Amino acid sequence: MSGRTFFGHPWALATLFGTEMWERFSWYGLRAILATFLAASPAQQGLGLSQETAQAVVGVYGALIYLVALPGGWIADRILGARRSVFWGGFVIMLGHISMALPVSSPYFVWQGLLLIIAGTGLLKPNMSVMVGRLYPEGDDARRDAGFSLFYMSINLGAFFAPIVVGWLATGDRWHLGFGAAAVGMAFGLAQYIRGGRYLRGIGERPVHVQHRLFWRGAGIAAAAAIALGAWAATGTLTVDRLTVAITVVILIVPVAYFSYLLLGSHDLTEDERIRMKAYIWLFVAASVFWMIYDLAPSKLLFFARDHTDLSLFGIPIQPATTQSFNPLFIMIFVPVFAALWVRLGTRVSTPQKFAFALIVIGLSFVVMAVAAALAGPGRVSVWWLVLVYLIQVFGELSLSPVGLSVTTKLAPEAFKGQMLGVWFISLSVGDAVGGQTGRLGRVLSDPMYYLVLAAMAIVAGIALFMFARRLRVMMAEHHEPVIR
Repeated sequence: MSGRTFFGHPWALATLFGTEMWERFSWYGLRAILATFLAASPAQQGLGLSQETAQAVVGVYGALIYLVALPGGWIADRILGARRSVFWGGFVIMLGHISMALPVSSPYFVWQGLLLIIAGTGLLKPNMSVMVGRLYPEGDDARRDAGFSLFYMSINLGAFFAPIVVGWLATGDRWHLGFGAAAVGMAFGLAQYIRGGRYLRGIGERPVHVQHRLFWRGAGIAAAAAIALGAWAATGTLTVDRLTVAITVVILIVPVAYFSYLLLGSHDLTEDERIRMKAYIWLFVAASVFWMIYDLAPSKLLFFARDHTDLSLFGIPIQPATTQSFNPLFIMIFVPVFAALWVRLGTRVSTPQKFAFALIVIGLSFVVMAVAAALAGPGRVSVWWLVLVYLIQVFGELSLSPVGLSVTTKLAPEAFKGQMLGVWFISLSVGDAVGGQTGRLGRVLSDPMYYLVLAAMAIVAGIALFMFARRLRVMMAEHHEPVIR
């Protein structure tokens, strides 16, 4: 094996860095134009959905992406292994983008493409992180953390360039050309992965626990769901709107069922673990409210950019999709700032306080959106309003997202350590699904009022969390003596 290194890390990290960067290019490229494509009229080569329905579709699409990370991780652990899961996941994602890029008028290939991308991402996304972690020996925590920081940069590089490139290619209703660029991006990622495969030997090659019988049981459940969906379609009452509502309801049931199963069963949990999980539920709810607003960027805020802003930065015309690049740009700038800030503050600021701050900040970003919407009216305002909104939102994300991952691993019961990161992703799933449904409020509320209602929900939730922060900190065992059984 070569002795080459990647910024002092194993060269295999370069392979995973490139693969993830191109996969994120394909994901964020599609995300940047999906809502506007769905809402474009057939004369503009779109699907002709209402903006509310398009927002709901984008919401459940993002929600399912995070939800399928759970079965994707399970398949890797028990059937394919992480390495093969990443390859086949990327291959299926590429097929999905190709399906959407076909220049045909039938919406069938669009829905088929989205389903393939969801399935492929479930296989690829969780297992990329697993492979990065396995590049380092036990106890090498400092280098592993640094490696994940580099890996995180690959995500934001892909997220930054994709909306610019894909948005430009899709100009003039050339949607399928934009989708084709996303397919090419995933193809580049697969080529990078295959070419660097020799550096990944021994990393995630075999499943941890082989259980093919459970795979077929899962396949049976999926088949039953497909049959039920087909039966619903046969009744003539199935619509895109109703389907998004049904999926949202199912997604809301998942965390309720999981936490009920965890807390109501014995599972050999200690009393201390049960107390910590009760505290975690409140953090989970807070995170869901945060993502409900934050992940409206590729739908509600994208429509605002298209319809109500002067799309020009420093005199340079930009596309509506380009506004989706503001977020990853600010993340790359401020990640080291917030990392240093949390180290400096130490234990003086608790996790609940950080979550509360994030909720208030995300709420304030929508207060700004309400002002922008009121000033725009039926006309337009400067795109710098959106720049300000995304800047404020990034402060909230960097107070909640990395902190949430950390606290999830800390509070997880010993018997559920391997599952709890998947549970954290369910908070994103819940937030995305519910956020997508909030578009229906636009039928009874003006745009400024819509933003203010969501802002009030987040700010009130943040204030409530601040009020109970001390109690939650005790429940999280930061000042709670473990109960010995």
